Amino acid sequence: MKRSDFTFLLPEHLIAQYPTPTREGSRLLCLDRKTGQCIDSRFQQLVDRLQPGDLLVFNDTRVIPARLFGTKDTGGKVEILVERVSSGQRLLAQIRASKSPKPGTDIIIGEEDRLTVEGREDDLFILSCPGTSSVMELLERHGHIPLPPYIKRQDTDLDRNRYQTVYARLPGAVAAPTAGLHFSRQIMEELDQKGIQTGFVTLHVGAGTFQPIRAESIQEHVMHKEWFSVDAKLCEQIRHTRARSGRVIAVGTTTVRSLESAAASGELQPMQAETDIFIFPGYSFRIIDGLITNFHLPESTLLMLICALAGQDNTLKAYAHAVEAEYRFFSYGDAMLIL
Repeated sequence: MKRSDFTFLLPEHLIAQYPTPTREGSRLLCLDRKTGQCIDSRFQQLVDRLQPGDLLVFNDTRVIPARLFGTKDTGGKVEILVERVSSGQRLLAQIRASKSPKPGTDIIIGEEDRLTVEGREDDLFILSCPGTSSVMELLERHGHIPLPPYIKRQDTDLDRNRYQTVYARLPGAVAAPTAGLHFSRQIMEELDQKGIQTGFVTLHVGAGTFQPIRAESIQEHVMHKEWFSVDAKLCEQIRHTRARSGRVIAVGTTTVRSLESAAASGELQPMQAETDIFIFPGYSFRIIDGLITNFHLPESTLLMLICALAGQDNTLKAYAHAVEAEYRFFSYGDAMLIL
């Protein structure tokens, strides 16, 4: 398969720069994966389209304020985007500067805090946080919300709340699992009242989620690795759901990747590991029956995952409809329900 098989034309004004006034205020495009039929709806009506006994699985990762601005001892400006906090005092990060800092270079953050460059790990820099402060404490003091590159503005206090799900629990992500941003506490209560079960995985989304595929043949693409966890409780929930003929519906592509990675042996099992699973058309899903997701970038691995689930033709026709109907795209955009 070629990368260009997954392209579509997207007018720039459809790329959402801000969230809707309320979390559940977005639109919802419902796609039947068997027939290809699309129905325009609203996210407030999501619960009406689900059935008692369904299980919705969410990613409870929490976005950290992963973008830092600092200066080298020479005065040169530095922008740091944390990829992963590897321990209390160390992290892996992308660095943008006029000249790449060498090992031993100190980067001053704020008035007194600093990070020291220890070396490289592939394209990332290894940084340490000397002194008594932990990396997380430094990020809480000085960090900015790492908005995606297609949001052309600086982060604000609004993003501290809205670029985070209401059920976020474990800090570690540098990008939000954006399908979950539509769920308000009211929607979560409505799910419970209707008898729709909820379960959770954790996958710490890395900045690599925005990396484009550069090879024309998609089979040559190597995915970035992300840490995930699927626990025994969720495995049992899924088994019970299957036994009563309920549907397992993933909220977001990160949840799909977690579940399918934990079932790579053929049977779902509790697991904590790193995954670089790449799902594209031809993949046989083991766990999920449906998906709630946002609209993704042309030629992206996320769009390819959607095509694997709903069919490439169905998906690209649904995207063409979304463009024509002026749905809002990407992280702060509208949602899609595939059943």
